[in-house]
Order: sequence, then C-alpha cells, then structure tokens
Amino acid sequence: MSSSLISIQRLSKTYRRGNQPVPVLLDIDLEIGEGEYVSLMGPSGSGKSTLLNLIAGIDKPSSGSLRIGGIDIAALEENDLAAWRAAHVGFVFQFYNLMPVLNAFENVELPLLLTELSRAERREHAEMALSMVGLADRMDHYPNELSGGQQQRVAIARALVADPSLIVADEPTGDLDRHSANEVLNLLDRLNGELGKTIVMVTHDPKCAERAGRRVHLEKGVLLDGSGGH
Repeated sequence: MSSSLISIQRLSKTYRRGNQPVPVLLDIDLEIGEGEYVSLMGPSGSGKSTLLNLIAGIDKPSSGSLRIGGIDIAALEENDLAAWRAAHVGFVFQFYNLMPVLNAFENVELPLLLTELSRAERREHAEMALSMVGLADRMDHYPNELSGGQQQRVAIARALVADPSLIVADEPTGDLDRHSANEVLNLLDRLNGELGKTIVMVTHDPKCAERAGRRVHLEKGVLLDGSGGH
C-alpha cells in the first residue's frame, strides 16, 4: 500500500423525510491507501451503501471532507463531478445494470462514448476489457443470452474499460450462486493484485469480505473498526 488515495474526515450524511432529518452517517474518519482492497460491512441500514455512493461521487455529504487523489470531490460542481467520475471511478452493481438492448461489447463501450477516443480506440479498449474478464467470445451476445455470472463479468469489464484508479462494488456477488460469485471475486482479486486497482466493496457476506485486505464495519452510521485485515 502506498500513499492515501481516499481521505475522509468528519464525514456526515443526513437525509430528510418530510421535515424530519434522518442521519445516515455520523462523523466518519477513514483513510484508504492507493492499491488497497477494502470491504465495507454492516447490517442493512448501517450506511455502507451511502458511504460507497459518497466515495463514488454519486451523492454528496452533508458535512465533512472527502478527498480522492487530492481532489475535494464534495466541492465539485455537478458537471465537473460527472467528468471526474467518468475518468476515475468504475462501478459494479449487484444487479449488473446492463442495457438489455446492447450486446456485451456495446455495454462495455458505453462509458467510452463520453471520452475523446476514436471509434477504433474504443473498440480496442472494449475488446481488451472483455478479454480480461474471459468473455472475448461472448462480445456479440445480449444480456439475456448470458448467465448471471457472465453478466456481472461484463459489468466488471465496463467498470474497467476507462482504466479508472478506483473500482466501487455494491454487493457484486449478491445475486449470484456460489460458483459464479467465486469467479467474480477471483476477478476482483486479479484487478487488485495484478493491476493495482483500489477496490472498495460493500458486502454483507463474510466469505466475500474475507477476500479484501481490510474490513471496515459500520453500525448505525458509525464506523466501528477501520483496521481489520487477514
């Protein structure tokens, strides 16, 4: 682990339900190093997905500091934040979030349409990402022609295709059988170990969490332990 990629200080998030404030995260302090693999654990409603969304720049904190790669992403305007996300963050979701009308290649290419890459460069990047997840021979298949495990691997290829420094995964194995889940976890291991990607993963599955180098536990919006590990 080298220098800190993610630096979170006194981070809080409160939603409103009608006139009622609903605190979800309270005074979170957390440092995540470049190239680290961290799992966020906690019961349902503990705030782990909210924290992941804040780290990914999908949501903004109510207070506190959130710096990634030295940039205070909480202070960015919406357009700048969208550009930052496209360049630096790869997303992997529980239910894949693939476009059913696009084949595997087109789904993986999608994030590159926001870049200045030429059509030929986009094709090269997308084919390389699909090869990396072992699906080069499935690039013309549509999501409904793929198994759940294959769809999640397409989603991982899409997360990888723009070469982000950070991969965020929200229950990436939650909808998969154990065999497919292990394939996906092996892939995340490789992305971390071989490519040095920083990975932050939300999971409620202890077996899944064990793959990470560090486990961070949240309970009712409070960080209980940020030091766990093997």
